[in-house]
Amino acid sequence: MLRRNVNLTILLFNNRIYGLTKGQYSPTSEIGKVTKSTPMGSLDNPFNPVSLALGAEATFVARTIDSDRKHLTGVLRAAAAHRGASFVEIYQNCPIFNDGAFDAMKDAATSTDAIIPLRHGEPIRFGTDGHLGVVRDRGTGGFRVVEVGAVGEDALVVHDAHRSDPSYAFGLSRLTDNGVLHRAPIGVFRDVSASTYDDLAREQLALARSGGDDDAALQTMIAGADTWSVG
Repeated sequence: MLRRNVNLTILLFNNRIYGLTKGQYSPTSEIGKVTKSTPMGSLDNPFNPVSLALGAEATFVARTIDSDRKHLTGVLRAAAAHRGASFVEIYQNCPIFNDGAFDAMKDAATSTDAIIPLRHGEPIRFGTDGHLGVVRDRGTGGFRVVEVGAVGEDALVVHDAHRSDPSYAFGLSRLTDNGVLHRAPIGVFRDVSASTYDDLAREQLALARSGGDDDAALQTMIAGADTWSVG
């Protein structure tokens, strides 16, 4: 569905647990997570929903936090306004079955070092007094977090949400901690324009109808070369 760029907005409320069905582990639970369905700890390596959406080439992909009303509202407005496949992951705490899963992001004492803010056109910098930043990792071709003082301001990646190649945004998504969540990029990873499947289908239908007599065209299609009469 995302690959064909249907005009659809998907909201994924991620609390890293199946809270609505009484607390089984989910595909985003960390390895070792003890739940009713994994009493000795989860064995599954959690997948990254943002990476998955970017791999499917969704044209709008973002991540936000339920408790940050201003950021959440801005991201949802942008997703709703986007023409095409929009995917938004929302970190949401489950106080009953997985309380504290996002404490690093929500605690004022740790959030500045835990949240990597993505703002189009700005260097990716975060942490207390902006001492941390994101640079290209020449060895892997991806990205890594460094001390800004060690590399200099000019080495920082300037975020480009409008880059057509999704591999750039995918690389940023891999900065998300895979286990216990201590750090993750938050914001719009990708926002590009592309023709949508449903718009193209309507255009094709209009083109077919503009060819003349609709009834004649329908009968021609029904009685085409692949039909025959049975005596």
